[in-house]
Amino acid sequence: MAAHSAPLGIDLGEIVEHRGVRECLQWFTREKQWVNEAHLQLCRVPALTFLEGERAAWFLEQFRAAGWDASIDRAGNVIAIDGQAPYVALTAHLDTVIAPRNKDDIAVEPDGRLTGPGVSDNGAGLAALLAIARAWKACPNRPELHHGLLLAANTGEEGEGNLRGMRRLAKDSPVAREIKAFVVVDGADTGHITNRALGSRRFEIAFTGPGGHSWSDYGVGNPLHALCRAVALFSETRLDGAPKSAFNVGLIEGGSSVNAIAHAALAKVDIRSESNEKMDELVRALSSAVDRARDIENQRATGGKVAGKLKEIGSRPAAALPEDAAILRYVRAVDAHLGIRSRLNCSSTDANVPLSLGIPAIAIGGGGAGGGAHTAQEWFRPEGRDLGLKRILMVLLLLLRESGGALPGTAK
Repeated sequence: MAAHSAPLGIDLGEIVEHRGVRECLQWFTREKQWVNEAHLQLCRVPALTFLEGERAAWFLEQFRAAGWDASIDRAGNVIAIDGQAPYVALTAHLDTVIAPRNKDDIAVEPDGRLTGPGVSDNGAGLAALLAIARAWKACPNRPELHHGLLLAANTGEEGEGNLRGMRRLAKDSPVAREIKAFVVVDGADTGHITNRALGSRRFEIAFTGPGGHSWSDYGVGNPLHALCRAVALFSETRLDGAPKSAFNVGLIEGGSSVNAIAHAALAKVDIRSESNEKMDELVRALSSAVDRARDIENQRATGGKVAGKLKEIGSRPAAALPEDAAILRYVRAVDAHLGIRSRLNCSSTDANVPLSLGIPAIAIGGGGAGGGAHTAQEWFRPEGRDLGLKRILMVLLLLLRESGGALPGTAK
């Protein structure tokens, strides 16, 4: 492998030939078993969205044991800092969609794979965060750096968590203004660089009415009928051409019996797009569908009427990293050096928040391979993990050695 990436104008020789950096890179290979064991342990600590406290406490202990100055903030994020501001942040989200019911739900198979909910998303990212924390303190002889390193195991990335941990860190925390770049580690795959933030807006549709008996009260407005009509009307919305967009009704509930008119019915809707303007357009279409469904049901009713309400329960802004951003050039140079074939992609991650604020950010995998995300059959294979860890460290070092202030390529 070449020690530099001349076509990208970035010389990696000074970094990869530095004795302390070589020691740190070798640590990832030498301590594979420690990383695998830490990965297993952290995944056995349940951390559903909004219930990350036990895992956060475990991480706090791990960071402090490794020699970091660490604390838990008001959003439940575990923050560890080494050096002085300004900072480059390395983050991974604590929460999972499904939690293990007991420790045996997270297992090591005979072939070395980890299986169970959350082992890849985001067990792989969290294991990478711990490995960087350990290696950083185990190999203190580093090149001259101009930024401090901030590590964050953050809350609320999944589902209705609405990126609350990252919003706190990037917008409202005492160090928010001092963070000049974010490297988000999410999942295992090293074959992608998320440089565009897929936006999403999530809504709850709720219809209410008087309810009653299916025979004797027939004719009163029916919230379930109105809800189903609203869903049907919205589903007819056409999504032709760019920007790429999608919507999904992921949950419908209401009623108590086959022979009872429901008092209430609700649905949850997910709208996604690469464009904030397109999301606004789809939200207007959803609102119109709710209003039309309410009016049609009430026109049909001979008794009590229904009411409809649309409530936003989540919002993730769409955004994009400038093409000339230093962080993007750095990760591509490192990939060229390490022989990693990566592609740029658009996805919904914690990076949405800093990107929407004009702060350089990417999301990448922690190494190894994984699949079955958000299911009880999730799996992770650790072979090749050390390559992903070396990639993360080298990108961090390139960012950390930049002179103080905003990094090149910051959006205005």
